This record gives sequence, C-alpha cells and structure tokens, in this order.
Amino acid sequence: MSAKKKAPETLPSVEQVETELKNIKYRKKFRSTLFSTISILIVVAAVAVLVSTLLFPVVQVAGSSMEPTLKEGDILVLVKSDKVKHGELCCVSWQNKSLLKRVIGLSGDMIDMDGDGNVYVNGELLDEPYVEEKELGRCEIEFPYEVPEDRIFILGDQRGSSVDSRSSAIGCVGKDQIVGRVLFRIWSKK
Repeated sequence: MSAKKKAPETLPSVEQVETELKNIKYRKKFRSTLFSTISILIVVAAVAVLVSTLLFPVVQVAGSSMEPTLKEGDILVLVKSDKVKHGELCCVSWQNKSLLKRVIGLSGDMIDMDGDGNVYVNGELLDEPYVEEKELGRCEIEFPYEVPEDRIFILGDQRGSSVDSRSSAIGCVGKDQIVGRVLFRIWSKK
C-alpha cells in the first residue's frame, strides 16, 4: 500500500488572523449594541403605554356633539383625574363608550334650563360662547335639577343633538365614570 502524502497546510498570515479577530469583535459588538437598542426600545414603549393608560389617556373625538369646540377626528390628551371644574371638558365612560362633554354642574349644584336653552347654575346664567345655537334639545329630566352627591352634570356644546345628562339613559355621571379631563388637543382635522 502506498501512503498518500498530505499537502502541507498553509497557515494564515498574521494580517489575516488580525483581520478575522477584528471581524469577530465587530460582530460581537454589533450584536451587543443591537440587543441593547432593542431592549431600550421595548422598555420605552412599555413605559409609554403605561403612562398613556394610567396617567394621560389619548382619545379621538367621534361625533359632532361638541362642535365647534371639538371636531370629529380631533385627538386629545386627557389627564386622569376625577377632579373636574365647571366649564371643563371631560371624558366619561358610559356603557363601554367614551363620551366627551362639558362639566356644567357639580355635587349639590342646582341646574336650570329654560325653553330657549339658557343654562343657569345656582341661579346664575352661564356665559356659553362655545354654544352656537342655544336650545333645550332632547330633555327627559325636570328643571330645576339638583346634582346628586358625587355626581356631575354634563352637556354637549351642540345642545340640539347631544345625548348627555338631560337624557334619563345617561343622567348625571358618577366620579367613578370620569376617565379624565381634557388636557390639550394634539391633532385637529380642520
């Protein structure tokens, strides 16, 4: 039997070894940087979701009950709070829907509306420059009306078409139904 001679193996040059080591280090650093970046993005996204859910919910206006103040498609940032004041815009939860309305009365306030749509709170006529056409609208409650404890009386700015606290279906809303008050508008369809 004849033994085959093996060809001598050629060793890589020093430059080739250094180049390969640089490539290995680069790939390792690239993977590490990529993993770190993805991890940071996931944490930032999770924090953003938590903040927007727990502190600053974002809602989009659907419908025309708050025109001209809010238009359909407007995107609003709310601040989660059940502490609202007269005249503020707030979002309330009603039958798995979010309603954007204006706070007219708080606990213990006496609300009155006349046939022309003028609103009185505790005997004083409200100045409502945001209402284009004053009217009583669809009303299923009797005025004067006292707002019950831990409840708020809300109205839409479009009194003729808004379904709000004048409706027996909605009535005054509880503080537990308040999603938050409108902080600012981030997008408006003009």
